[in-house]
Amino acid sequence: MNEIGAVFRPELIELMKSVLEDAAATLPEAKRTSTLKAEIASHILACAAKGERDPRALKTAALVAVVECTHYSHDISPERRAV
Repeated sequence: MNEIGAVFRPELIELMKSVLEDAAATLPEAKRTSTLKAEIASHILACAAKGERDPRALKTAALVAVVECTHYSHDISPERRAV
């Protein structure tokens, strides 16, 4: 079995956790579900696996991906969309 994965240094894991918390905080409280947080985390991990390290870029990419593939975009105010 050929499994492909990424290994992240502890510093990057802490950065990704911080980005996830920050991204989740931009959502309306009612939408901060574990399912949506897992989706955001998945996008953060994917971007980090491709080499992205900028917290703002990680947050933006994750939120854009989640908003584009869900029905939550109408619930996020324009001010919150401007990450």
